[in-house]
Amino acid sequence: MSNAVMNAYGKRSLTFVRGEGSWLIDVDGKRYLDAISGIAVCGVGHANPRVAQAIAAQAATLVHTSNLYNIPLQEKLAERLRALSGMETAFFGNSGAEANEAAIKLARLYGHTKNIESPAIVVMEQAFHGRTLATLSASGNRNPMVYTGFQPLVQGFLRAPFDDLDSIKNIAKNHSNVVAILVEPVQGEGGIRVPAPDYLNHLRALCDQHQWLLMLDEVQTGNGRTGQFFAYQHNGILPDVVTTAKGLGNGFPIGVCLARGKAASLFQPGHHASTYGGNPLACAAALAVLDVLHADDLIARAVTTGQSLLARFTSMLSDCKQVISVRGKGLILGIELASDCPQLTAQAAAKGVLINVTAGKVIRLLPPLTLTDDEADLLVNTLCDLIRAHA
Repeated sequence: MSNAVMNAYGKRSLTFVRGEGSWLIDVDGKRYLDAISGIAVCGVGHANPRVAQAIAAQAATLVHTSNLYNIPLQEKLAERLRALSGMETAFFGNSGAEANEAAIKLARLYGHTKNIESPAIVVMEQAFHGRTLATLSASGNRNPMVYTGFQPLVQGFLRAPFDDLDSIKNIAKNHSNVVAILVEPVQGEGGIRVPAPDYLNHLRALCDQHQWLLMLDEVQTGNGRTGQFFAYQHNGILPDVVTTAKGLGNGFPIGVCLARGKAASLFQPGHHASTYGGNPLACAAALAVLDVLHADDLIARAVTTGQSLLARFTSMLSDCKQVISVRGKGLILGIELASDCPQLTAQAAAKGVLINVTAGKVIRLLPPLTLTDDEADLLVNTLCDLIRAHA
């Protein structure tokens, strides 16, 4: 690895040069089943031909103009996302962290319109919202390496345990400056933690009661991963703000903050901006992704494939004492072990399967929505063998 690159990611042993659907091919020609799809990014598969064609055609036409001018593809994408989400307006950036920064700024702006001098946002323990100073401050990662050296962090966040309504009710009683709740429908980095089925419904009711904004971070759970375009659609509710990124561009950088109701028109000229956000090339990629998701019925497939994987892992690992829990929603799955298991990442790679371990002892699986039945068989059999051998 070149020492010209900052050592932010540590030593990396694999180098990939090509992708095909659910597979990555390294410099030696070895094929790997990608069960994390670039961390929930390549949902419609690596080198998807329709997405590649859209990017190539747009790159040969117009890549960038800046938001000083109208961008027709940005407007088209905003309309598509509005129809899919039930939201009203969109602000485009280049990543999930940027989308969450926009949401945090919306919440603060909302608080100031209510004459709250120091607006506070309720966030969850073990949450992850990004690596910028504000999104890092909103996150609940307990690893000191994440925070050490970056203090002072941004103020204005109140922390509650995930999936614990009483703690939020207690915050409401003791803090009059709360303006919003920011929460992931399923905690990803926190260990694939799936809340009670009605958790979001209760949060919606609390926000309505106290006139707070309900802001959902769907950077990882959006774009069909849980079996709905957005995870909140399983609950039959609408948030006031929702963010997404990752799978929206299938690898091309794009993020979006969507808002409705009292949050929809908070941003006015001068409040927020992005040089690259919503450029023609990014929007062409995202529009192609939306086309593929719906033309190939991949969101419905996320339900059936996810249910099958969950059932098979649960059954095949039922007698493994080291397995604490198998959980998930659609194609975001976690297998929690009794002890830390970072070595399983390298062991799986040696068998030609790419996985990720998060929260120390949770195997995180985020396969492409295009995962075939044969590929699912390979994933289950390989991983179950490795888990059984794990001491």
